[in-house]
Order: sequence, then C-alpha cells, then structure tokens
Amino acid sequence: MTNQRKEAAARLNVLRQEISAHDHAYYVLDQPQITDYEYDQLFAELIALEQQFPDLVAPDSPSQRVGGTPLEKFEKLEHRTPMLSLQNTYSPEEVRAFAERVSHLLDGPRPVEFFCEPKLDGLALELIYEEGSLRRAITRGDGSVGEDVTSNIKTIKAIPLRLTSPSPPKLLEVRGEVLMFKESFRRLNEWQEENGLPAFANPRNAAAGSVRQLDSKITAQRQLHFFAYAVGVVEGPSLSSQHQLLESFHRWGLPTVTADLTCLAPHVDEAIAYYVALEGRRHQLPFEIDGTVIKVNSFEQQRQLGMVARSPRWATAAKFKPEEAQTKIVDIVVQVGRTGALTPVAVMEPVKVGGVTVTHATLHNQDEVERKDVRVGDTVIIHRAGDVIPEVVRVVTEKRPPKAKPFTLPPNCPVCGEPTERAEGEAVSRCTNSLCAAILKGSLRHFVSRRAMNIDKLGEKLVDQLVDAGLVTCFSDLYRLNADSLLSLERQGQKSSANILASIENSRKPTLNRFIYALGIRFVGEQTAKSLALRFGSIESFLNASEEELLSIDDVGPVVAGAIVAALKRKSFVKEVHRLIESGLKVQSTSRPRDGAKLPLEGLNIVVTGTLPLGRDEVKDLITSMGGKSASSVSKKTHYVLAGEEAGSKLDKARELGVPVIGWEQFQALLKN
Repeated sequence: MTNQRKEAAARLNVLRQEISAHDHAYYVLDQPQITDYEYDQLFAELIALEQQFPDLVAPDSPSQRVGGTPLEKFEKLEHRTPMLSLQNTYSPEEVRAFAERVSHLLDGPRPVEFFCEPKLDGLALELIYEEGSLRRAITRGDGSVGEDVTSNIKTIKAIPLRLTSPSPPKLLEVRGEVLMFKESFRRLNEWQEENGLPAFANPRNAAAGSVRQLDSKITAQRQLHFFAYAVGVVEGPSLSSQHQLLESFHRWGLPTVTADLTCLAPHVDEAIAYYVALEGRRHQLPFEIDGTVIKVNSFEQQRQLGMVARSPRWATAAKFKPEEAQTKIVDIVVQVGRTGALTPVAVMEPVKVGGVTVTHATLHNQDEVERKDVRVGDTVIIHRAGDVIPEVVRVVTEKRPPKAKPFTLPPNCPVCGEPTERAEGEAVSRCTNSLCAAILKGSLRHFVSRRAMNIDKLGEKLVDQLVDAGLVTCFSDLYRLNADSLLSLERQGQKSSANILASIENSRKPTLNRFIYALGIRFVGEQTAKSLALRFGSIESFLNASEEELLSIDDVGPVVAGAIVAALKRKSFVKEVHRLIESGLKVQSTSRPRDGAKLPLEGLNIVVTGTLPLGRDEVKDLITSMGGKSASSVSKKTHYVLAGEEAGSKLDKARELGVPVIGWEQFQALLKN
C-alpha cells in the first residue's frame, strides 16, 4: 500500500468515526456538536476520498446513507430466532390476571418485577450487527421470514451504522420499531395529495411504505425514526434484564424511548398505574402508540416462563381503547387545492372521537372512494388518533339506504367550471386553469402560512375576501395593499386593517429557504427548500439553477429537479419573483462562514419558550442560521433557554435542571458575540 493510500485509509477511518458521532449527537441525542457547515465540510472530504479510492469504501461509511441504485425486489431472509407476537389485554383487570398467571407459573417464591414501555405503532424490524457493524436489516415478515431492507434502513440517520461502544458484542440482533412522527406524517400527506399521489392512512402505513421502497433514495427523503426495545441472538455480554438491555442499547449508541416513558414496576399495581397514566399522555407524544407493553423484567424468569404458540408467556400488550365512532355521511363535497387537486371530503353528523368533535373526513381521491365504496347517506366507522386527520375506516353496508348512489368526482372544476384532467400514473384529478380562484386562494394560503412567509393576520377567510374582491391576483399584490383597500372589505375596521398591514410589513425580510418554500413549487417541501437555499445561497443564483446543479443535491431527484426547472422556465413565475423583490421584499441570502470562522451560536442548543419579539419559528430559523440548534424540549445538555413573556413548563424545567435562562436582550448579545 502506497503512503498516499495509507494516509487516505487512516483519514477515512477518522472521518467515519467523527461523522457517525455527529449523526448520533444530532439525530439521537438532539445535541449537535458542530454547525451544519462544518458537518458538510467533513462529509464532502469523506466523499472526495472515497471517490479517489473506491475500494476503501466501507459498508458502514456514512456515505452509504444517501441511497443507491433501485432494487428489483426484496430478498427474503430467515430470522435466527422468531420475532414473536404479543397476546393482548384491554383493561387493568386483564393486566392483573396476566400478572397472576406469571406468578403461578414461576418456580419458587421470588417476587416478579415488571418492565413497562409504550407499545409503538410502527414497522417491526431486526438489525443485525456483526463485530459492531450493521450488516443486515430485516422486516418482521411472518415472524420467521422477513425482507432484507438493509439499503433503505441505512438511510435512517438515527440508526448507527457502527455501534459506539469500544467493545460491542460479536453478534447483536436488535429488535425495534421504525416510526414516522405525527408532524412528519402530516407534512408527507400534504405533499402526497398536493402532488397527485395517494395519501397514507396513518403513520404506521407511511413508515412501512417508506421502508419498503425499492428505491432507497425515496426512503432517505422520508423523516423516519427507530427505537430499539428487544434482542434476538447476542454473542458477547451477559444481560440479566430488560432494564439492563435498554441501558446497554444506550451505551452502544442505539436509540430508545426516553427513560420518562418507561417504568420499572416492582408490583403489578405500579404496572397498572403506568398503563392508565400513559393512556392519558398518548396524545402529547410526538409519535403514535396504541398501548403499553408489560414484560417480566428478569431474563431468567422469562426463560422459565417460555412461550405458548408464537407468543411469550412473560409479556402482554395492554392495548388502549379504540378511538373509533359511528356516524352518518350527510354529503360529499369537493375541495380544490393550490395545485388544482380535487379532493372529496365527507361531511358527517357531528360525533366525538378521541376527545374531539369531528364533522369532516378527507376521502383523498376517487380511487379511495371506490375502494371503500363510500356514499352519501352511508353509516361509517371513523377513526382518529392523536393529531392524525380523521379517517373513514369502513362503511356499515347493512345500514346503507336503498337509493344511495356511488360517488364520482365531477368532470369539471366545481369552482371555475373548467374541465379537469387526471395525468397517467397519478391518483388525483386536477383543475388545469391557472386563473381558477380556488388555485389562487390555495396558493396564497400557502404563501402566507406560518412555515412560509408567516403573515399571521391573513387568515383563510381574509384571503378569500381579497381574491373575491379582486384586490389580490398574485403574491406581490399583498405588498401593494393599503388601508383604503382593506377598509373596503366587509367587517374591516381601522385597527384590524393596521394589524394586517403591520403583519405584511413584518414579512418583508424572509430567509431564502422560507421564500423558496412559500413560492409553492410542486414537490418542494420545507426540507428541500432548505437544501436549495444552502446550495444556491441567494435568490438570484436559485433563479439561474440548472438541472445538473439541482441533481447534485442529495434530496433532489429527477422528478423534483424537473418540477423546479419547469417553474424557472415559466416567464410568469420568474416575473412574479422579480415583482415581489421590486415591491420591497428583501430575501435574506444564506451565507457560509469563511474557512476557519465560526458562527455566533455554533454548537449551542437553545430551547425557545414564551412570547418574543419575533415568532417562535422565526427565532428557531435565526438560531439555526447562526450555527445553533433549537430542540423542542429542555434537557441537561441544553445550553440556554430563551424565555419570553408567559413562558411555561420549559422555564420550570430549566430551573429544575439548572439550565441558564436568557431574555431577548441577552440573546441579541450572543448573536453579536
């Protein structure tokens, strides 16, 4: 081996370890140690060296996360030991009966200790680590045989490609769950529907569908998480309990649910109390759970208890009550979105489900209506969990009125009357009239939304008024509104008009990523907008982007690049961007620090709470642009809590943990530092 090659191999080893450590800090611990720019520099160096010495590319290199050549099909693989199913219980009384059976079956008078954790509602998965490196990822399948989804799972950055412990087990089979968080699920479905693709029924289906993509680049674009909770075969350390196993997972760098979501119960009464308390917390969690898993903590006692059929005697899934209700569909209306997509929506008799009164449920598209055979007058079962949109689960056909007719989307747009089209390969019919009032209203609602331009005083009804009155026909018209034009609208007084104009004025300095996202280019979501802003730096550079430049960005594929190029070639689109700038909009360029220079908030994790001079999302964007990170919760590793007026529980948590609390003026001083 030449000296140059030896040096490259040594440097690659260092880079892999560094980048993996930073991935773990960012995606698992929520505690970034370096800025995005510094991370990008390390990653670019890794890629350059691997391109120069392709035979030195290791299977556990972070470069393998971006996704590779699409597969033709998934290979079937057998689990060394079966992935078992749990028997279900549905009440505290049934949990107590389970504990009594366990005590009766165990030899001797030893007390039984239980380990309790959330029952995650995702896709069960087995990760196989050999000598500390991830070798295989296999879906549960039928419990004995699953599918090899290794290339897809490597794109989930929370999953370590190499275990962090200095002496990992020789062989470790990790069992856990792949999840999609509620907020990611909501955004994915919005994106799917806006772009003519079928929506997912729930986060579990979205996670499973993402993992089972033949093209791993698609999986890489989805925001997936993984939590480990069990093992198959282990060669190496001796583990005595479920509690010790989770501590070992943490030591090896594997993500698990936080300790405050688990419970070590010395008696069944504590396990039941945990089950009841967790059901009360379920809607506050960022991911879906459908119950509690209660396990005998001791592995020795687990071995004594053994199995019955394909389920362990030492564990039970204490399920929560189904959040379903029965109601009647009184109408099916058709909504037209900002991309012209026609969406059928069921209007129902009000019914309470999941603690919320529900009157509407989306039916997604014509194919979904036909698959479930939903008709006006039908009695249906609807389901709602957490923040997930209500879903029609099934029709109670025996209660169907005799004259109920199948529903079909109209051939013409219900708003403008123009013919609709359904492109080949798409599930959605669209209005193609760019002057359609519904498309304009939808585009404007997106433009002013909190995650885009954040013009908070322009609500849905006001947007409708402005369009209907002919005062706004494009984005730039918003910045030409004055008090007289607003006062001409119904129910608009001096004070409300002044507030609206102030809100518009406050939006004149958007970050580049927010501005790109606000423009509503098809297939460009928030994350892609951030990648585009990071790559091009200014709106001028973005407007001149070539397809080749776009395809060089990791999360931009041919479809997204094609949509962006099509927008940039449209004279009306470019003209509108220029009109926005001419109207006084100052889009903030995304600047990178000079080599060796540091950003003011580099490496700092600042949690935001309370009311501040800027909106919370704007403050978080500012923290990120200045090299920091803003986590959603306070921990011992939080550097500062930025507290405004009416700060709540996060401020209490900061004081409890001794985390420094700063105000707006101190935060400004940090930025200037």
